[in-house]
Amino acid sequence: MRRITTYFIPSIGQFLFISIFLVLAVMPTGKQMLADADTGYHIRAGEYILDNFTVPRHDIFSFRSPPLPWTAHEWLSEVIMALLHRVSGITGMVLFFIFLIALTYFLLYRYLRTRQRNVIFDVLIVLLAVISSQIHWLARPHIFSLLLMVFWYAILEEFQDDRRNLLFLLPPLMILWVNLHGGFLTGFILTGIYFGGNLWKFWCAGDEEKATYRKKIRLLGFAILACLVASLVNPYGYHILLFPFKLVSNRYIMDNVSEWLSPNFHSPLYFKYFLLLAIAMFAVSKKPLDPIELLLSLFFLNMSLYSARYIPLLSIVLVPILSRQAESIEGQAGGSVFSFIRKRADRIARIEENARGFIWPLATLLAVSLLAAKGSVSFRFEDAPMKPGKAVEFIRKENIQGNMYNNDEFGDYLIYETYPAYKVFFDGRSDMYGTARFKEFQKVAGFSPGWEKIVEKYDIGWFFIPSDSLLTRYLQIHPDWHLVYSDNVANIHVRDSETYRHLIGKFRDITPFVKEEEAKGSD
Repeated sequence: MRRITTYFIPSIGQFLFISIFLVLAVMPTGKQMLADADTGYHIRAGEYILDNFTVPRHDIFSFRSPPLPWTAHEWLSEVIMALLHRVSGITGMVLFFIFLIALTYFLLYRYLRTRQRNVIFDVLIVLLAVISSQIHWLARPHIFSLLLMVFWYAILEEFQDDRRNLLFLLPPLMILWVNLHGGFLTGFILTGIYFGGNLWKFWCAGDEEKATYRKKIRLLGFAILACLVASLVNPYGYHILLFPFKLVSNRYIMDNVSEWLSPNFHSPLYFKYFLLLAIAMFAVSKKPLDPIELLLSLFFLNMSLYSARYIPLLSIVLVPILSRQAESIEGQAGGSVFSFIRKRADRIARIEENARGFIWPLATLLAVSLLAAKGSVSFRFEDAPMKPGKAVEFIRKENIQGNMYNNDEFGDYLIYETYPAYKVFFDGRSDMYGTARFKEFQKVAGFSPGWEKIVEKYDIGWFFIPSDSLLTRYLQIHPDWHLVYSDNVANIHVRDSETYRHLIGKFRDITPFVKEEEAKGSD
């Protein structure tokens, strides 16, 4: 009977999994999973691949002619998203990504516990990593990279500590990763850091230790070469290896796309507290960072300060390092407080060791799935902030024709809702459009000098833009354009031409939406 009851005792790792899953699946915070409409074009791209049995090499979503070259580097993720969407709709697809997020941090915690350090400190460190990482939790392909990074990191850590040599798993993981997301480069970065760290140790080691590090350098070198060959197993061959470098080297895109910008420390950002804790622990601990830990910390810290989207990567990297530092600080510190924490930690660890099975996580997944089947748990783009659902209904109903100019987020949403009926001017694939077209997009958005020439160049017949933008205010007083739709999210303006005469007459008296605070200010 006692052995049976152990299957009903939830471990801390299971509780962590359940908490993350429920917070995102049931609580309002989960709406952030669709905060970015890029999810929409990923689904439609996956459907295109399924329907045509080919990975696109040219743009299929914009009206530009000839079609632009497009490297659909996340094609496998998009196929998975499309399959899930066909079976269970947007709700099922989002729940799948929530499951991946919960699994990622569950596995990170479980790996940490294999070292049997202070469980209380381990829990606190992982929780800080979780809270810091949520800045970039979206139903998009990069979530696959977070999960694969945990596997990859654990394999390298096991190898470095002479526990298990699982480097042979890296090439097959790379084949999967390179087809799922451009974050596959992280695998090379991690392996390269361990390779470089062992070179450093080799140069500093005595004669007796050099043989050990020489062997590790050789094996890691073979692993890098094998992964390099494995990465070529993709629809684009060696070109996929160049894609991440082309993207991050495009300074204009890096400086003008919000998710690539540096963290804003003026806004509430849990990451800064995690970072301050790490700095404090490094300062207090008498255990110096070894070369690999130092390289990992500095490299991924630089990445996270360069772009906020890399914060989850740094958070994952720091977890094992801070766990080791916490163990060192605990060992060098005396007093009743640390003794009390140690005793409680040992007691909790003994209880957790008795936990068996995965009854509670499975029960949670089943319960949420049943609620989703009944409609009690649902995800829709319309529930996420600033999605132009009503405006798209208007576009469909009135069957607006001609080339449009659109906001990039609106383009992603329009692709999801209307493809292939409507083709967009711009969307979230800024890497595909390139600097020149991105500048054209921004010039029109800010109605900078020469914006009319771009409108004429692309024969723009109507605008689909945010209702609080400067551009829409300008178009409202411009005699060549007429407002035919307005709500709290989007405005639609059409050209004063015969093509749109019926719309202009039908919606001649449309009233522009004005935010409540603006209306009060005008009073």
